[in-house]
Amino acid sequence: MSSPAAAIAWLADPSGPGCWGPPEDLALPISDRGLLLADGVFETLLVEGGRAWLLEEHLDRWQRSAALLALPPPPGVAIVQPLITEASQRSGISSGISSGALRLNWSRGSGRNSGCGAGSRGIAIPSACTPGFWLQLSAIELCFEPVRVIVSPTEERSATSLLSRCKSFAYGPSIQARRQAREAGADDALLRSSAGGLCCGTTANLLLRRNGSWVTPPLSHGCLPGVMRQQALDRGLLVEQPIQEQDLTHCEAAWLINSLGCRPISHLDGIPLADGDAGGSLGAEAETFWRQLLLPRRG
Repeated sequence: MSSPAAAIAWLADPSGPGCWGPPEDLALPISDRGLLLADGVFETLLVEGGRAWLLEEHLDRWQRSAALLALPPPPGVAIVQPLITEASQRSGISSGISSGALRLNWSRGSGRNSGCGAGSRGIAIPSACTPGFWLQLSAIELCFEPVRVIVSPTEERSATSLLSRCKSFAYGPSIQARRQAREAGADDALLRSSAGGLCCGTTANLLLRRNGSWVTPPLSHGCLPGVMRQQALDRGLLVEQPIQEQDLTHCEAAWLINSLGCRPISHLDGIPLADGDAGGSLGAEAETFWRQLLLPRRG
């Protein structure tokens, strides 16, 4: 029996080739704004057999997110691909036996302000920063099992914030919503939109099937522009429409989808949804739907 794949991380070094090691052994400067202020953006994508699925789409979103927050441009595929290949080899995920979750991190880094209160502290963006770049590859088991959810009583997605339009380090609301779900005996939480209606899960986009068609809340409601969400839209498998809480109790199916899986929602606030489990058949349907989004579009 082969040993389980080990998590591996790499941290950029401005003066050298960077450092490889277990994630717990590498360290950021404590002045890094990503650590202090969640001032950075990241991407999470699936690695199988050494291949990073939808790498171009993820790097495109990474670049757009950085530009939106006035961060320096993050590395492109010429830098990232060789690191992915080496990380896969070092971790054992290149064997094709394991699946991996790759996280690419890009921080504004460290810098010093001038004038009143000069130094490296405070929220003002320094005129010159040295960005921080690191990645981590961890073995995972893909999961398509049903999930029980609640609607967070306190946390919501802003329909107007720039942070809602990118995958930033600032995950406080999602962390609190997930904590609330666990305390309520559920697996995950749905977040409302400040524009009204439901928006998404803590780490996934919300899909709902009604009258035989799949719908998802529009980006104007504060939803993260998920890569798998966009893949489904581009293929004509999904359309944007507002979703209200009561829609879930009358829908044909509801799923939470991201780059690492697609899980049917079986219960909302403890109430079973129609066909939310369906003897495991929806899990198989969700995986089939999700897998097709990884493949190149025809035509």
